[in-house]
Amino acid sequence: MNALRMLVLLPCALLASCKLGPDYVRPEVETPAAWRMEYPQAADAANTKWWEQFGDTALNGLLEDALRGNLEIRAAAARVDQLLGALATTRSQFFPQLGYYGDASRNRASQRGPTALPAGVDPTYSLYEGALTASWQIDLFGRVRRQAEAIQAQVYASEQGRRGLVLSIASATVASYIGLRALDRQLEIAQATAKNYADSVHLFELRFKRGAVSEVELRQVESQYYQAMAAIPSLEQSIAAQENLISILLGRNPGPIPRGLALDQIQPPAIPAGLPSDLLRRRPDILQAEQNLVAANAGIGAAKALYFPTISLTGSFGSVSTAFSDFLTGPSRAWAVGADLAGPIFTFGGIEGQVRSAESARDEALLVYRQTILAAFQQTNDALVGAQKKNMEVEALVKRVQALRDYARLSRRRFDNGTASYIEVLYAENELFGAELNSVNTQAERFSQIINVYKAMGGGWVDVGAEIAAPKPPEGK
Repeated sequence: MNALRMLVLLPCALLASCKLGPDYVRPEVETPAAWRMEYPQAADAANTKWWEQFGDTALNGLLEDALRGNLEIRAAAARVDQLLGALATTRSQFFPQLGYYGDASRNRASQRGPTALPAGVDPTYSLYEGALTASWQIDLFGRVRRQAEAIQAQVYASEQGRRGLVLSIASATVASYIGLRALDRQLEIAQATAKNYADSVHLFELRFKRGAVSEVELRQVESQYYQAMAAIPSLEQSIAAQENLISILLGRNPGPIPRGLALDQIQPPAIPAGLPSDLLRRRPDILQAEQNLVAANAGIGAAKALYFPTISLTGSFGSVSTAFSDFLTGPSRAWAVGADLAGPIFTFGGIEGQVRSAESARDEALLVYRQTILAAFQQTNDALVGAQKKNMEVEALVKRVQALRDYARLSRRRFDNGTASYIEVLYAENELFGAELNSVNTQAERFSQIINVYKAMGGGWVDVGAEIAAPKPPEGK
């Protein structure tokens, strides 16, 4: 009857139970009203596979390969699964734990012990035991619930960490591919320039033999040629290193990378729109920092619950017999029901230290959360301003390259007509070579700034990328 009464009163006790420690409330965050740089509305661009706007099918294939094969993303997914396992373990403490045990042994009783055996009794005997067991720790003060709350937040934080990796890997893959196509273009410029200089060297050698030009002018032309030739192996080395970098992003051994459109053919995607407050809902690093704050806040309640007792119910039902033939008979039946109560009296600051540590961890997580938001605002503003300014810089450099081409052409004509020295031609062509290489670099930087905008915005496309990285299993499996 006592056991039955305990089972009846147990739900009442659970309904009256409480959770210690503060419940989580999202901190107030002051957000700017708008970005420092305004762009036309293009909100949908942030919620699609934005890399497809470049129009390069080779890039699209590389991006999907990276999201599926990148080892860091796969490791992050494994960390999420690891925390899900820990969450299941913690939540299991809400429920009774059922088990069993069995034992069979051969024993010999002491004939000289405190209870002497009668003469003629065999001191050896067999013992058979078996039972079903049950135990239940009642979470009266919310310790287990706070622990589950903390681990649940850690699961969410880990998932946001995985989404953040998707964002970083996607951005890095696109930027690396753009960098590769820029190096390819620079190599083409260097090779074409070297060929033109080689033709000039051959022409000047003929002129020098006829006495039409001096040896000084011949050596000047040769210096131009070797300058262009020296740039070729350096660019080829950079191309190989860039291909190796992309291979690692794809989760592959270093090797060649397929190409698609030339750099000049790639179209920059639209700039996504959004308000600063949008970052609080979609940037993975901000969401991850907030979930870490939730976990730290729950840790305070778990620590405070250590001040209070733990209550456990235990029970067993089985058989004990010295003869196997009697093991399952009624007289061998045995059972036990019990309740345990344990709690601290004096811990000499042990629990207080854990509470103080948990509160400090919460304060640290709060500051990290605020700092993450500030950094996100900075990165987004920098990317938006950088995208616009780089676009202006590219336009200016394109005009400079055209002007230098005209300058080099006119200088060559003046030299052929005998109205200028080759020094003027040398200067003009060297300036043009450097300007063409620099213009290609700046075009690549312009694309990188636009990529940074998408990375900083952390738009809904991250969910699209995350689905590519870890496709959901078919329904019913």
